[in-house]
Amino acid sequence: MNLMPHLIAAPILLPLLTAAVMLMLGEKHRPLKAKINLFSSLVGLGIAVLLLQWTQETGVPGSIGVYLPGNWQVPFGLVLVVDRLSALMLVLTGIIGVSALLFAMARWDGAGSSFHALFQIQMMGLYGAFLTADLFNLFVFFEVLLAASYGLMLHGSGRARVSSGLHYISINLLASSLFLIGAALIYGVTGTLNMADLALKIPLVPEADRGLLHAGAGILAVAFLAKAGMWPLNFWLVPAYSAASAPVAAMFAIMTKVGVYTLLRLWTLLFSGQAGASAYFGGDWLIYGGMATIVCAAVAILAAQRLERLASLSILVSAGILLSAIGFAQPNLIGAALFYLVSSTLALSALFLLAELIERSRSANEMPLFDDGDLPRPMESLQPPKGINLDDEQKAVVGQVIPWTKAFLGLSFIACSLLIIGMPPLSGFIGKFGLLSALLNPLGLGNGSDLPVSNAAWGLLALLILSGLASLIAFSRLGIQRFWTPEERPSPLLRRFECVPIIALLGLSITLTFKAEPLLRYTQAAAQALNNPQQYVMAVLGTRAVPSPEAKAAIAEAKP
Repeated sequence: MNLMPHLIAAPILLPLLTAAVMLMLGEKHRPLKAKINLFSSLVGLGIAVLLLQWTQETGVPGSIGVYLPGNWQVPFGLVLVVDRLSALMLVLTGIIGVSALLFAMARWDGAGSSFHALFQIQMMGLYGAFLTADLFNLFVFFEVLLAASYGLMLHGSGRARVSSGLHYISINLLASSLFLIGAALIYGVTGTLNMADLALKIPLVPEADRGLLHAGAGILAVAFLAKAGMWPLNFWLVPAYSAASAPVAAMFAIMTKVGVYTLLRLWTLLFSGQAGASAYFGGDWLIYGGMATIVCAAVAILAAQRLERLASLSILVSAGILLSAIGFAQPNLIGAALFYLVSSTLALSALFLLAELIERSRSANEMPLFDDGDLPRPMESLQPPKGINLDDEQKAVVGQVIPWTKAFLGLSFIACSLLIIGMPPLSGFIGKFGLLSALLNPLGLGNGSDLPVSNAAWGLLALLILSGLASLIAFSRLGIQRFWTPEERPSPLLRRFECVPIIALLGLSITLTFKAEPLLRYTQAAAQALNNPQQYVMAVLGTRAVPSPEAKAAIAEAKP
C-alpha cells in the first residue's frame, strides 16, 4: 500500500497532537515542551520536503496528490490537495517555523504562558490553509492560525504590544466576517464551496446571477487582501509586526503570504481564462492595488527609523510586488514572482530576528553576563581602546580586531539588505531580475515576446527599480546609524540559539544564489500548472472514496 497520500494529512495532524500533549504537560515542564516542539517542527519540515519531492517524482507535469480525510466523495466532504505550489509553501513554512522556534528557545518562550502550544496550533493553521481544497475549510484553518496568532502577538506583554495587538485582532475579526459573507454569497449562487467544483460551475452561472457572484468574490477578496497587506487595508500591519516579539514577527512574515497564496490559488482556479464571462475578474484591481501598495510602502520606508519598522514595511513592498505580478496572469511572471516570494520571505524573517539583536546591542546589556547558553564575549584585549581613533601618542590606530559579535551582526545586516533590496549577486537580485525580464517579455521568450509591453507593465517595472532604490537609501542610513556611529558600547552578548537560525536563513538565501536554476524550474512548472487549472480540477473531482469492507463484499457478490 502506498503511504504517500496519507502523508498529506500529516502536517495538520502532527502539530494538532503536539499542541494537545504540551497543553497537558502544563507550564512546569517548559524545557521538555521546547524539545517536543522542536522535534515536532523538524518532523513537519521533513514531511513537507517529502511531499515536495513526491510532487516532482510522479512524472506528471504539475502533479497533484489528493486525500479524502473523511472518505466522502468529492465535493461533499473534506479534501486535502498538495501540488507544486502548496508543497513549496509547506516547505517554506516549515523552514521559518523551525528558525523562529530556535530563536525563541533562547529567551522568548519564557516570556508568557502556552507559547509552545500556540506555536504548534499556528503551524497547524498555516499547513492546513495551504493544503485545503474548499472555501469553508480554508476559513476554518484561517481562524485556527489567527486564534493562535492573537496569543502570540500579545506574548511578552508591554503597552505597545497590547495596543497594536488589539488593533490586529479587531481587523482580522472583521476580515473573517467578510470572509464568511463572501463565501455565503458564492455558495448561494453556485451551490458548492469546493474549489475544483467551483471552477466547473462558475462559467455556467446565469447572467442574472453573475453580479451576485462577482459581489461575493469581491467581498472575499477584501478579506484576503487585508491579510495580504494591500493598501489601504494594511494600516494595521506595520504597528502590529513592529511591536511583536522577534520570533513571532519572523513567523508573521509567512502570514501575509497566506493571503497572497489564497488569492493566487483562487484567482487562477476560479477566474482563469476558462471562466467565461468572469474570466480574469478583478485582475486590474490586483495590478493597480499592488502598485499603490509599493508606492506607499516605499515612501514610508524612507522615513523608517527602526529596523523592526523597516522590516514590516519591506513586507508590504514584497506583498505589493506579488499581488501586481498575479494580476497580469502571465505564467512566466508568476513563476518569477514565486521565486521572489521564497527569497524575500527568508530574508525578511532573518531581518526580524536580526533586528532584535542589533537593537539590543545599542543599549546596555541587561542580560546576565554568562550562562550555559551564552557565547563568550571577546577578550578585553580585542576591545577597541577608549578614544575614537588615536592611541596614547596621538597616532591613528589601524588594524584593530573587530569583535566577532559585531562582525556577525554587521555581515548579517549586509546580507539581509542585499537580499531585500535586490542587489547583485544574491538571490534577491535573481528574483527581481526574473520579474523585470518577464515584464519585458509578456508571454515568454520565443512565444509572443515581440508583443508590446503594456503601460501597467512599464509602471510595475519602474516601481520595482524605485522601491529598490528607496530600500537602498533606508538600509544604508540605518546601517550607518547602527554600525558606523562612534559610540562606546559593550560588545553585544549573543546566544547560540539566536545566531543559528539567522545563519540558517541567510545560508539558504545565499544557496539559492548558486542553485537558482532548480528552484526557477520548479516555480515555472508551478506557474504553468496554475495556468492550466484543468489538471487540478480533474485530479480532485476524479478522486474516488475508498469502498468500505461491506461495500467491497457486496460488489464481489454482485459479480457473476
